[in-house]
Amino acid sequence: MIDPRWVFVSAVLGMAGSVRYAFAIVRGTVRPNLVTWSLWAAVPLIAFSAQLDSGVGLPAVQTLVAGAGPLVVVVTGVCTRQNLARLGAFDLACALAACAALGAWLGLGEAALAVVFAVAADAAAALPTVVKAWHDPASENLLFYVLVGTGATVTLLTITSWSPAAWAFAAYVLTLSVSLVAIVSGRRRALRYA
Repeated sequence: MIDPRWVFVSAVLGMAGSVRYAFAIVRGTVRPNLVTWSLWAAVPLIAFSAQLDSGVGLPAVQTLVAGAGPLVVVVTGVCTRQNLARLGAFDLACALAACAALGAWLGLGEAALAVVFAVAADAAAALPTVVKAWHDPASENLLFYVLVGTGATVTLLTITSWSPAAWAFAAYVLTLSVSLVAIVSGRRRALRYA
């Protein structure tokens, strides 16, 4: 375990990735799926509140940034109109699944279980971006996911309490980041040689 204050390095990495992604939106090199990014903003911000209620402490900073960063991306995507905002049946189904998980979580009032539902909601919200990354890997920014995944790793290394409320969200963010890096880089390579 490393000093818990390293979580601020995690926060800086996450925000740097989000700001870089926002600049890529302005340049027109990426197009965020607004369903995913809107839910990626909302879910962690709610999970942050649950973590505060359960006394998680400094690891909650990474969860806060996991919501604030996507909020920057959403605002940039809406303001520049450089986004993927077409809502298909799949996008709506993922949004409904994420909202249902959020509703179940909020209805339970149990902070530790709330973080587990937040992870489920965030994962459902991620599906449209995972599909978009598979079909159009050039529309994603690899460095964003590398920075966020590195930040999640730093957060996991600072954890002193291994209750799910403390580690589940950071572990999920690391898993999602690694998955998206693998999908985007693998698909770019496959399409280049196709």
